[in-house]
Amino acid sequence: MRELRKNLEELQGLGMLRTLKTIAGPQGPRVMLDGREVLLLCSNNYLGLAGHPDLIEASCAATRRFGVGSGASRLVSGTMELHDRLEQRIAAFKNTEAALVFNSGYAANTGILQGLAGPGDVIFSDQLNHASIIDGCRLSEARTLVYPHRDMAALESLLQTESSRRLGRFLIVTDGIFSMDGDMAPLAELVALKDRYDTLLMVDDAHGTGVLGATGRGTAELLGCLDRVDLHMGTLGKALGSFGAYLAADRVVIDTLINRSRSFIFSTSLPPGVLGASLAAFDLVDGPEGAQRRQALETNRKLFAERLRQAGVDLCDSRTQIVPILTGEPVPTMEAARRLLDSGVFIQGIRPPTVPVGRCRLRATLMADHRPEEVSAAAELILDTLADLPG
Repeated sequence: MRELRKNLEELQGLGMLRTLKTIAGPQGPRVMLDGREVLLLCSNNYLGLAGHPDLIEASCAATRRFGVGSGASRLVSGTMELHDRLEQRIAAFKNTEAALVFNSGYAANTGILQGLAGPGDVIFSDQLNHASIIDGCRLSEARTLVYPHRDMAALESLLQTESSRRLGRFLIVTDGIFSMDGDMAPLAELVALKDRYDTLLMVDDAHGTGVLGATGRGTAELLGCLDRVDLHMGTLGKALGSFGAYLAADRVVIDTLINRSRSFIFSTSLPPGVLGASLAAFDLVDGPEGAQRRQALETNRKLFAERLRQAGVDLCDSRTQIVPILTGEPVPTMEAARRLLDSGVFIQGIRPPTVPVGRCRLRATLMADHRPEEVSAAAELILDTLADLPG
């Protein structure tokens, strides 16, 4: 215990100690934190659906009809009618043969990669992919080659080298929107490479699903290659306001994962209330309200990011609702986050190992139901706070 305390004290001295902050009440554009209202600028509830009355009612209705819990894993007795309905809805949404629901984004990425790749296979992974992808690559026991972030020339060089000694499957995996930098994968170039080298392409579109594209199908829709991605991974707990994750793909891929994916096989399935809310979320995203919310989110994003860029702030080439504000080192980053919270803006400081050393940032995330005037005020407050920091 003494060693554990010492380790925590060392983290605190380096500005690296993580602690929890508890929100009272629902997730919305403004929340109650420590007894006072603050602007929430660090939530992934991009479309503002987490507290939407349609999702709440759908969750309650599903719970009243099907009960609170699912009772078992999917391969025992835990596959309920709502699981089938949700998977059919996701497959239709992504225009694939089938889909499979997982209990979280982490469970999905680890389970997909472990279930589809193994010794003799090669995974090509972007340098800035999410931690769950990194862990999934490790669990798969496939050889993993990391290519520099968004560097298609480097990726093609790796593909060429590996093709001469190929034994098994090739799989390229990338985030659609990179969660810490807010930039997008070059999917048009990636689908060209995957066709040229007979490679599967997996896109983790956790932060693009519901948000990007004319109909909210995500990064691949926005970039014109939705039907050319082999493995569409996404989450239900960000823009869709619910919980869980999924893979949409060919039927043979889904059947393989049902038989091989450990995170799927050995987890009690998602409860009915969550499934009901997720179904309602897809209906909202597909309808006029979804389009209106996407437009409101884009308006807020432009307003916020352009003000910061005008002031010379490094936003890491973000073009999405994730707006990183580069600050450099841990101590000033966390001091900025503390001062902003004192001033009524809840934004998180991000430090290693989540981001590389020297690349700490305040990670701002915009929501559709933020008011433009509060977004503008937050940008000005951030600029004032950064200007006031020592050093």
